[in-house]
Amino acid sequence: MRVTVVDDEKFAIAAADALMARLPAGAPRLGVATGGTPMRLYAELGRRSRGGEIDLSDATLVALDEYVGLDVDDRHSYAAYVRVRIADPLGVPPANILVPQGSREDPEAAAAEFEAVVAGLGVDVQIAGIGSNGHLAFNEPGSPLDSMTRVVGLSEQTRRDNARFFGGRIEAVPRYAITQGLGTICRARSVLLLAAGPAKADALAAALSGPVAADVPASVLQRHPDVTVIADPAAWCKMAS
Repeated sequence: MRVTVVDDEKFAIAAADALMARLPAGAPRLGVATGGTPMRLYAELGRRSRGGEIDLSDATLVALDEYVGLDVDDRHSYAAYVRVRIADPLGVPPANILVPQGSREDPEAAAAEFEAVVAGLGVDVQIAGIGSNGHLAFNEPGSPLDSMTRVVGLSEQTRRDNARFFGGRIEAVPRYAITQGLGTICRARSVLLLAAGPAKADALAAALSGPVAADVPASVLQRHPDVTVIADPAAWCKMAS
């Protein structure tokens, strides 16, 4: 496990450098996380793309999760997030964007189909964040460490954390999502874990230095052979003490 602790103003640069160092040449398969922490990374990748420093237009973007019940055009959907914040700035065509179909009438079937697609494709580098309760993607505490893509219920803490994306209204946050499982995520060749802010400190310490256990889903990354962690000092503080 490689760890870089970097000041806030250099976080995006360090994350982008780490990502590009792990991506293979050609047409990479990039697993993309959503939420607040990765936004700076995607902005930096977009800046480098516009400046001609990198070209990821041939990449395939594979999302970790999607809310159940939101249409792909809903601005709160992760399909919209991936399209607007990642694909468009990098020039990735719509055909190269893979997001679970949360609006399907049968989300369980959609989850099974997405699992098969991801397994067949393979992910080169998976970008991941960590929830304040240790969740990885939408794998909440108690998720089996070998779980596959499935429909899950979201904890109240996760819904509170994500309410900021829904105008601060927790009642507007969906209660269910389709998520890649912990076993699915761990099939990626490499994982880039991003953590920023004091709210992530306890979860990051538990994930990286505590036992590998279902009550801290991100702890499964201790079993992965190729993990890079980019953290700011606030998120790393419990590891340093």
